[in-house]
Amino acid sequence: MKNLQNISICFDLDGTLIDTAPDLIRVLNDVIALENLPKTNFKEARKNVGYGARKLIIEALRREKKEVNSCRLDQLQEIFMHLYAKNMCLLSKPYPGVRGVLNSLKQKGAELSICTNKPGYLARPLIKDLSLSKFFIRIVGSDDLIRNKPYPDHIWTAAGHRGTKKKIIMVGDSLPDVISAHKARVPSIVMQYGYSTIPARRLGGDYVLQHFKELPLAINKLIY
Repeated sequence: MKNLQNISICFDLDGTLIDTAPDLIRVLNDVIALENLPKTNFKEARKNVGYGARKLIIEALRREKKEVNSCRLDQLQEIFMHLYAKNMCLLSKPYPGVRGVLNSLKQKGAELSICTNKPGYLARPLIKDLSLSKFFIRIVGSDDLIRNKPYPDHIWTAAGHRGTKKKIIMVGDSLPDVISAHKARVPSIVMQYGYSTIPARRLGGDYVLQHFKELPLAINKLIY
């Protein structure tokens, strides 16, 4: 891999760097148990991971034909966020190759940041608990700025510039990642293994990868 000192790489978190679905659905099952419901279908629930806790709860209730009013839904969401914040790393772990590739990119001089629609107060301790903090100069969550993905502001804030100082590349797994990259006028790389409900090759990214270890080659092709 060539020198990357003039490159800023922004990473999505859930479904790109970390497989967080097992913990999110674990907590979801604890929450819906309060409504006397059985464990939800993991495969179906995984499709909703990228849409936040409220969507996870709504769809889990819908699958069991259970109706609750908006006040109760608010309560369940609050309970979900509390339980998840208490233990985010029981089952979550980086995807294969993530740690090694991040280390290699950083050693080559790239500036790495996280650009996630997960709230920053959750994203930062998650990354710390997984011993990945040392790789990133910035972790910018949905609660850290006024407009998050799919707005370009999120990428620019994570990178620390608008592409004037260094070239920016966005790495993600879903439509908001690609849209924000298009709006920021930067290339995007999509991870096929992520949580998108839309097939990865239909998202419009510049490259679609099956494995994280393929990332350095794709970056080289984009910048040279």
